[in-house]
Amino acid sequence: MKKFEELSSLEIDTLREIGSIGTGNAATALSTLLGREVRITLPEVRFMDYNEAIDWMGGPEEVTAGVLVGMSGQMSGILLAVQQLEFINIVLESMLGEPIKEYADLDELRQSTLVEVGNIMISTFINALSGLSDISVNLTVPAFAVDMQGAILSVPMAEYGGMSDYVMNIAGNFTCDGRKVPCHLLLSPDLRSLNFLLKKLGVAE
Repeated sequence: MKKFEELSSLEIDTLREIGSIGTGNAATALSTLLGREVRITLPEVRFMDYNEAIDWMGGPEEVTAGVLVGMSGQMSGILLAVQQLEFINIVLESMLGEPIKEYADLDELRQSTLVEVGNIMISTFINALSGLSDISVNLTVPAFAVDMQGAILSVPMAEYGGMSDYVMNIAGNFTCDGRKVPCHLLLSPDLRSLNFLLKKLGVAE
C-alpha cells in the first residue's frame, strides 16, 4: 500500500489536477451563494506533513475558523475548510450585511452561516472528485470550530497520524470585489482510500 511520500510524479500531478478542478468548482458555488463574482487563482496543491501544513497557513498559534467533515463510503478520511477572518468577512458582508472585528464576535447565526458556506464548498469539491474518479463518498454533518490552527489540525492528526502524517493542502486566493482572501482546503484520506482513488483514476503504479 502506497503512502503519500511514495507517490510518483504522475500520481501527484493527477491529484493536483483533481484539487484544482474541485477548488474551481467550489469557487463557482461560493459565487452563486453570495450573489457576487468570486474567482480563484490557480490553486497550489502540496503534499506535506501536518506540521508543515500548519506553518504554511501561518503557524500553530494562528487563530482561525474551520469547517470539518468526515468522509465514508468508498473514500474515508477528513476534509477541512479553513476560514480566516478576511474570508469570513466577505461571507458575512454578503449574506448578513455586517462584518466582524474578531472571531469572538461569531454568534450562533454567524457560525451557522459559515457552516452552510463551508459545507457547500466542501460538498462541491467532493462532488467534483467523485465525478472525475467515479467513486461514492458520503459526508458527515459538518462541525465548526474556532481555535489555534495547531489545535484544529490535531483532529486529523489524531485520526490518521498513525497511518500517514501527510495531508493534501490545496491553497489559492479568492478574489471578490477586488479583494483577495486566502483559501485553504485540507484533504486527509486514509491510505486505503488514497490507493483506491489512484486506482480509479488509472494512475496507480
